Amino acid sequence: MKRLIITLAAGLLLVGAHAYARIRTRSSTRKMVQLTEPKLKGSVTLEEAISRRRSVRQFGTRPVGFTQVGQLAWAGQGITEPVRGLRAAPSAGETYPIALYFALPEGLFVYKPAGHSLEQVLAQDVRGMLASAAGMQEGAARAACDIILAGAVRKVSAKFRSDARKYMYMEAGHIAQNIQLQAVCLNLGSVTIGGFDSREVKKICKLAQGLDPIYMISLGYPADQQKTEDGRTPAVPAPIGPAAGKKAVLIIASDNFRDDELYETKRMLDAAGVQTTIAASRQGIARGMLGNMAQPEVSLNRLRVDDYDAVVFVGGPGAAEYFDSPVALNIARDAAGKRKILAAISIAPTILANANVLTGIRATAFLSERERLQQAGAIYTGNPVERDRFIITGTGGSPRASLDFGRAIADALSGK
Repeated sequence: MKRLIITLAAGLLLVGAHAYARIRTRSSTRKMVQLTEPKLKGSVTLEEAISRRRSVRQFGTRPVGFTQVGQLAWAGQGITEPVRGLRAAPSAGETYPIALYFALPEGLFVYKPAGHSLEQVLAQDVRGMLASAAGMQEGAARAACDIILAGAVRKVSAKFRSDARKYMYMEAGHIAQNIQLQAVCLNLGSVTIGGFDSREVKKICKLAQGLDPIYMISLGYPADQQKTEDGRTPAVPAPIGPAAGKKAVLIIASDNFRDDELYETKRMLDAAGVQTTIAASRQGIARGMLGNMAQPEVSLNRLRVDDYDAVVFVGGPGAAEYFDSPVALNIARDAAGKRKILAAISIAPTILANANVLTGIRATAFLSERERLQQAGAIYTGNPVERDRFIITGTGGSPRASLDFGRAIADALSGK
């Protein structure tokens, strides 16, 4: 018996960071990844890590391996005091309500602190779906790894009752900071995301009842720092798509924008290789009329038309905030004067009308805006999409109409 135990223990020690150990149950087979032991010393000081930590949203193509994932998991929830089972981040009453999920190309994994291992929850790559649930924020869409911090408030409420949720959120903050500082030490970039559809993320990750997503961290090797382990810089594939290298800014209302007119338009531009940025009158979470959320990266008063090849106004009831906005109208005039691609959908073409850039232009819009466009000198057609030279307008109102609108912008950017 002793020989058998020794043999089993030796076998477990040989499981590498990239090797899978299968655990078979009656109902399913789940993969387990035994992670390599975390490093307790590094070449970057705490002070350097703090000074270098920045939100990174542009990631390269190099993947993040299980060795790095293991170090990140340990920094967030690893056991640092084996006798009492204390972890890397403080927890109120040692309740530890947070679970760490890692979304990788190989699937979705949950971290098991006791064995410093990962258990596969899903075999599919869910990073694209998570990016969609986060409003297609640039960091989430291009990250090599997404980390989901999910919390079970019931673990804390038995001890702290009314303060339970507060303490759980505080713990999530401790963990996120640890992970981001560890990422710096691994030469990784990261960005935290709080604006996402929690119900959708819970559904995507198939989280158990009582376990809810709190926070997300997207990370990877920064696009401008793609060196390999031996210091070489690998060849980075050129962006794919007929409009690769072009840039477009999507301007949404700070509240009540039309969800599909943002996401479907953006999807078509992404597919064409266009680099997109979301802008609004103010930064902070913007909510769509259908309940989705987006995180504007640029505020309108800081937007420089010269930085983009296309300026796109997204519709929805909230777009009316730009009808008489001097900043928005000046952006439209500036884009038109510089012959940038200028586009608007749904009720947003009224912004172009009020900016006096539609005179003699064949244009369309949601039917409610026909009179306004005609009064501004536009030739209103009512067609789903109109393209007259560098100005593109659409009626919107459906995902299909938004896709056609986005395709027209992509074609214009690619020179078609």
